[in-house]
Amino acid sequence: MGPPTLILASASPRRRELLARLGVVPADVLSADIDETPHKDELPRPYAVRMAREKAEAAANAGSYVLAGDTVVAVGRRILPKAEDEATARRCLELMSGRRHHVLSTIALRAPDGTIRERLSDTMVQVKRLTGQEMDAYIASGEWRGKAGGYAIQGAFEGLVKRLDGSHSGVMGLPLYETRALLVSAGFALG
Repeated sequence: MGPPTLILASASPRRRELLARLGVVPADVLSADIDETPHKDELPRPYAVRMAREKAEAAANAGSYVLAGDTVVAVGRRILPKAEDEATARRCLELMSGRRHHVLSTIALRAPDGTIRERLSDTMVQVKRLTGQEMDAYIASGEWRGKAGGYAIQGAFEGLVKRLDGSHSGVMGLPLYETRALLVSAGFALG
């Protein structure tokens, strides 16, 4: 029997692309179907960790490593939703306009023996004060659809970001430094 394989518990093509930058190609990709509703009064950081851990557990596979991630955009203590419609995207943009917010990207790795380790990347993002015209143009782009906080840093939105302190890849959905460290510490052989 060969070395344990890695399963990516995420349907995100962006996470697969980022993982490939580390020389890792998952043996399988599974979408972890869990309830992502925050608990009453749950703060962003514990929520991000819980989501990543629950996704890793949901995709558990004997004899394999399972890597799961979750990215949470938070303005203060408020967790911003994934924007599925224009009204939600606009509310997110209005909340972030001219302010700093945090992008909490957690990865959890379930080892073949069932132990789970996680790492959290906390990146501060400052968005310029957005004009109505800038918001309209971004919403018209559709780039925000299905994205936490209603934006994708790897697209046109990056031109509206004044400052980013932390992990650019974490804001994209998979913090590479933390992912590499987690895989190495768990004994997973990188490519």
